[in-house]
Amino acid sequence: MNGRHFADRISDAVRRLRSPVVVGLDPRWNQLPASFHGSGDSLAAQARAFEDFSKAVIDVVSPLVPAVKPQAAVFEELGPAGMAALAAVIDHAQSRGLLVILDGKRNDIGSTAEAYARGYLGRESAWHADALTVSPYLGDDSLTPFVDVAAARDAGVFVLVKTSNPGSGMLQDMLSGRQPMYRTVAMHVERLAEQHVGVCGYGCVGAVVGATYPHQVTELRAAMPHTWFLVPGYGSQGGTAADVAAAFDSRGLGAIVNNSRGIIFAHARPEDAERFGAARWQEAVEAATRAMIDDLRTAVPALGK
Repeated sequence: MNGRHFADRISDAVRRLRSPVVVGLDPRWNQLPASFHGSGDSLAAQARAFEDFSKAVIDVVSPLVPAVKPQAAVFEELGPAGMAALAAVIDHAQSRGLLVILDGKRNDIGSTAEAYARGYLGRESAWHADALTVSPYLGDDSLTPFVDVAAARDAGVFVLVKTSNPGSGMLQDMLSGRQPMYRTVAMHVERLAEQHVGVCGYGCVGAVVGATYPHQVTELRAAMPHTWFLVPGYGSQGGTAADVAAAFDSRGLGAIVNNSRGIIFAHARPEDAERFGAARWQEAVEAATRAMIDDLRTAVPALGK
């Protein structure tokens, strides 16, 4: 961390680049370009390939976007070598000036939640991520350790509020009193954000709000004026720029929009396979990133100013 409020750092980066795009780093062994398969398919070889591939993506997108979002699960699956690769990817991203949002969706209670918070965001963290995704479903006291550590270390947390997956409604849309559960969680997250506001007007506590539910994006933006949104679901999951436009305020701030497969594996998309192919996969990554930025600027004119 660099001593500046997390939301202010996001805000400054989005303004400077005129881009709210977050590139999700979700490497998958069977989708990597063949050039990364040269050392065999042992767990250690896969970990090296994931590290090299993710670093190469970072090198392409670092001048274009404010942040990347490594998916912890795909590295954890590979055991110790995968976790070492994740640490190296985080280091490389931050060395290139990117904010790193670690997508771990962690939580627990009491001292275990405190350990997760310190482990991923704390002063002595081996991961030293700039932000972490967390689940709220163990209650308000389970969020407190993450918020406390984030506020003390100028880091951020993004709490799952209305996620992009089709099955999210099973719990998140369940009535809690007279309102759906996601709205109850949203109100708590907004209160936490308001308690830790930066100069930009947003708090270090953010919300994950899926692009696949545009009505809820609009509803929650109005209800959460101090909460920065991390918006998954654009692209491969069906979300569009028009669907996410309501997540932004009149300044073009308040949201960052994730795209994983649609960018890092752009070379394999039918519309790009013939144009680029596996040999020019980095060019496909750049083209897809620029196209997404342009798409969002069209839907949110304030981004282009």
